[in-house]
Amino acid sequence: MAADRFTQIANGLFRDDRISYRAKGLHGASFGAKCWDELIPYLSAEALAVDLPGRGTRAEVDLGTVTLADCADAVREDVEAKDLRDVVLVGHSFAGVTIPRVLDLVPDRIRHVVHVSAVVPTDRSRVLDQIDPGVRGLVEQSIADGVYHQTREGAAAMLCNDMDEATTASTLDRLADDSAALLSEAVNLSGYRREIPRTYVHLTCDQCYWDSFAVPRRSRRG
Repeated sequence: MAADRFTQIANGLFRDDRISYRAKGLHGASFGAKCWDELIPYLSAEALAVDLPGRGTRAEVDLGTVTLADCADAVREDVEAKDLRDVVLVGHSFAGVTIPRVLDLVPDRIRHVVHVSAVVPTDRSRVLDQIDPGVRGLVEQSIADGVYHQTREGAAAMLCNDMDEATTASTLDRLADDSAALLSEAVNLSGYRREIPRTYVHLTCDQCYWDSFAVPRRSRRG
């Protein structure tokens, strides 16, 4: 299973007590830190999942104002608040466009990056343009008044195609509204030019992103 492979990779990177796991650190679009709850107990190092602005511990932030820079700054705040160093920064799906901004903000604190089926589009393009045409319509239909709101039915079709009933229910119960602006904002991938090692976990049943836009250059597939 992809989760088993990811756990093997992540635990293989935790070589001493200084290393911490940071989940978008990073969650993907329409989720919060709780999406990592079932995985974290299997990791062999201290783990911290980050809520991006507008959800979870940062629910007071107006989603209509959230930018990619705000997302990266939220990760920086959590890393610096705990004075974390030698961090293994893990990002799923949409986190692929937040990670490079984090690398520019706190490069000296990041030891390794792990992409879990993360989107890495062409620099200065939009994430919305990289979504597979087969599901892009579902995404566009879920946008209203600056908020990206996925229905359970839409999310199940787009995100849960290879899950059993219990895992699907657990995933859908964690859905959260997101900022629609993040899908249309031009991405800045300059952080990926830094010489910080990266590993890519490629989920072969992912239906959301085109394969050619999901694997970053100079990365290795897990």
